[in-house]
Amino acid sequence: MSNDTTLVLGATGKTGRRVAARLRLRGTPVRAASRSSPTRFDWSEPGGWDAALRGVAAVYVVAPSVPGPVHEFVARAEAAGVRRLVLLSGHGADTWGDSPFGRDMRSAEDAVRGSALEWTVLRPSNFAQNFDEDVFHAPLVAGELALPADAVPEPFIDVEDVADAAAAVLTGAGRHAGRVYELTGPRALTFAEAVELISRAAGRSLTYRRISPAEYAATLVEEGVGEEDAQHVAEMFVLMERGLLAATTDDLATVLGRAPRTFEDYVVRAAAAGAWRR
Repeated sequence: MSNDTTLVLGATGKTGRRVAARLRLRGTPVRAASRSSPTRFDWSEPGGWDAALRGVAAVYVVAPSVPGPVHEFVARAEAAGVRRLVLLSGHGADTWGDSPFGRDMRSAEDAVRGSALEWTVLRPSNFAQNFDEDVFHAPLVAGELALPADAVPEPFIDVEDVADAAAAVLTGAGRHAGRVYELTGPRALTFAEAVELISRAAGRSLTYRRISPAEYAATLVEEGVGEEDAQHVAEMFVLMERGLLAATTDDLATVLGRAPRTFEDYVVRAAAAGAWRR
């Protein structure tokens, strides 16, 4: 008997919760899984994976923070009769070389792309929502964002577009098989330009200051981030400064048949919701 259930990993996370909602709206049965969901899923506890995979046709995979586990997960998915995998990776993963950044995502890509299943890889650029839902938010509320990024721009993508693309691929059997989509916003902005747009929309004086990767890693550690994770994030900025990730693509339009949302659109929505109030 066929089963159309889609397993969404990281279902309480930034993309997972949005993907799950879109699938439900489409009428697709969803099994939402995370460490805090009724269907529990933890990358460090493979004993629980088979129960999450039982009766599933497709899986939205958000890679764990360490290399390796996705290989075993893919083998379990194949054995369970899963037909389709959609992996969330990172923009320009092929260009990262020997950088310590993204080894987890590159390992996950190797596992998914080497499987016998129908697979698709989504590689989004940095999310616009990092400015109101993640690590950039608190500094902006305090009035200043300091990062190791200078004049090299970033094609920020709205996470709503990423979720739209994931839902389309998960429900579009066959149409996206074996494809790697580099998902970006419509234009690239420097972080200073992004903060200026946020400042104007929020009606507050917000500033941007460039610091070194080492200074940024030290700041993250002071804020309670583990030293290894802090170095990992700082290395992302080292990659970005090479300029290899600044170009925009048309891949979102290929998947959805429309242009990506602009950064200004995101800023207006977030400011109206009070994201950067003091």
